[in-house]
Amino acid sequence: MTNPNTDHLHGALDLLVLKTLETLGPLNGWDIANRIQQISEDVLTLNQGSLYPALQRLLTKRWVTSEWGTSENNRRARFYRITASGRKQLAKETQEWERFTAAVVRILQTN
Repeated sequence: MTNPNTDHLHGALDLLVLKTLETLGPLNGWDIANRIQQISEDVLTLNQGSLYPALQRLLTKRWVTSEWGTSENNRRARFYRITASGRKQLAKETQEWERFTAAVVRILQTN
């Protein structure tokens, strides 16, 4: 049996990565992590130990593809791109996440 807490954490990270790639186009892992940190105003920081397993998970599910290229600092880097099935999954997960967070907010606001 899977751990529901882990499922939500993986789902949230997958959602953030997919949204970042949908919004900005192909990025390498470093740029994905930096953009998520920037948009979250430093609330969310991703380390390699969580980001790269998430990217591998997304590759395995074929929600992203990757190809090797050169980064801005002239280093070899793997660039990730969202696929059509990744866009469908992003829409589905966004709806599920909004439903989940709305339920949590309702509970927190209960007196």
